[in-house]
Amino acid sequence: MKSKFFLSRTGVKISKKQILVAVGVLLVASVAIWWFNRKDAPAFHAPVVSVAPVGQQDVEIYGDYVGRIRAQQFVEVRARVEGFLEEMHFKEGSYVRKNQVLFVINQDQYRTKADKARAQVKKDKAQAQKAKRDLERIRPLYEQNAVSQLDLDNVIAAYETAEASVAMSTADLQQAEQELGYTIVCSPISGYISESQADMGTLVGGGGKSLLATIVKSDTVSVDFSMTALDYLKGKERNVIMGQKDSTKNWQQTVTVTLPDNSVYGHKGLVDFASPEVNPKTGTFQVRAELANPEHVLLPGQFTKVRVLLDVREKATVLPKKSLIMEKGGAYVYLMRRDSTAEKRLVELGPELGNYVVVERGIVPGEVIVTEGYHKLTPGIKMVVDNSYALKKEE
Repeated sequence: MKSKFFLSRTGVKISKKQILVAVGVLLVASVAIWWFNRKDAPAFHAPVVSVAPVGQQDVEIYGDYVGRIRAQQFVEVRARVEGFLEEMHFKEGSYVRKNQVLFVINQDQYRTKADKARAQVKKDKAQAQKAKRDLERIRPLYEQNAVSQLDLDNVIAAYETAEASVAMSTADLQQAEQELGYTIVCSPISGYISESQADMGTLVGGGGKSLLATIVKSDTVSVDFSMTALDYLKGKERNVIMGQKDSTKNWQQTVTVTLPDNSVYGHKGLVDFASPEVNPKTGTFQVRAELANPEHVLLPGQFTKVRVLLDVREKATVLPKKSLIMEKGGAYVYLMRRDSTAEKRLVELGPELGNYVVVERGIVPGEVIVTEGYHKLTPGIKMVVDNSYALKKEE
C-alpha cells in the first residue's frame, strides 16, 4: 500500500512538468507562426496634387439692371391757332425733316385779319406823316411868335400820338401775320412722325383738339434704369460716382444693352447722368446712359436688359473657383508651404469673374495654392506636386 502511494505522487509530479513544457512549446510555436505569418505595415504615400501660384489681374465689375429706351427727342406737334384742318403733307410713320410742312389749317380768317392790320398800318403812317408836316409848319411860326405855345403843344402831341398809332398797328400786323403763319404747321425737328391725331376737317387748336402728331428723333437714344442706394454706397467706397466722368481713370462707365432676342446690341453707351436723390418709395435713384442708334434697332419705350461697368479693380488678387472649399464657416483654400506641407486657410471672397473669384483677404499674390486633389489633404500633411494630375482628371 505504501509503494503504490509513492508511485502515484511521483506520477503526479511528472505530469505537471510535462504540462509546463507543453505550454511552453505551444507559446513558442504560436509566436513563430505569428512571426512568419505577419504582414508588413503599409508604407506612407504622400498625396499627389496640382498647384498654382496666386495671381493678379484687372477685374471688371458689372451690374445688371432693367432699363427702358427713351428717344433723344420726343416732340408733340400741336395746333397753335384755332381752325379747321384742311391738308396733311406727310406719310404716317415716315421720316420728316426739320421745317417740313405737315398740316395746313384754314387760313381765311387769319389772312383777312392780317390784311386789315396791314391797312391800319398804312392809315396810321399817313396820319403820322400829316402830323409831322403840321409840326414842321407850326414850329417856325412859333419861333416868329405867330402862334401860341398851346398851338405848338397841340401839334407836337398830335404828331407823337400818330407815331404811337403806327407802332401799335405795326405790332398788330406782326401778330396777325404770325397767327397766319401758325396755320401752316411745320416739323420742329427731323425724325419719325407718328400717325395723325386729327382727321381732315376737324376743328383743332383753341377750344378744339390741339395735338396733331408726335415726332421722335431716335438716331441717338437714352436708356433709363434704376440703381439702389446700396449700389451708390459701394461706388463711393471704390471712389466711383455714377454719371461723372473721371479723367484720372483709364476706363469709363460703359453700358451694354441686351435685345429681346438675347443678342447683344452692337453699340455701347456711356452713363451721362445720375439723379442726386433717392426715390423714398422705391429706395432707388435714376441713372441715364446715351447710345448711338443709327440703324434704329432700339425703339423708344422698349424694355431691355442693361449691363453697366461699375468699377475696374486693378491688380486684384484672384483664385480659380475650383480651388475653393466651401464650408459652413466660410471659404477655404489649401496652400503649399515651402516644406511641401499643406496649410488650410480661410479667405474672404469678392466679386466673381468667369471661372475666377476675387479674394479680398486671407491670401497674397505669390503664395501657392492647391487647385486639384485638395480632398486628400489634411493640415500639415506632406504632398507631392504633379500638375499633370489636373490634365489627366480633365481627360
